[in-house]
Amino acid sequence: MKTIVDRAADFVLAVERVFGVRPRVLDGSRAVQIDDVRLSLEAGERELCLIRMHGALEEYVAIFEVRGDIEVALLEAKEFLRG
Repeated sequence: MKTIVDRAADFVLAVERVFGVRPRVLDGSRAVQIDDVRLSLEAGERELCLIRMHGALEEYVAIFEVRGDIEVALLEAKEFLRG
């Protein structure tokens, strides 16, 4: 029996747990925005892209590989943002 894992199904809730704020949901449930930062699941939900928004312009800042639990990649992104 195959098991289907849908990382996007838990993505918005995981962002809220990790960042401690309710994100603005964009593009279904595969992208969210917190302040001027957009987090987007891409490449078949295997990559988490960290995008800084400058008005209408997007700056891809970092990409994190999603291996299993989405929260691990989100924690890496949060740590990256802290600098």
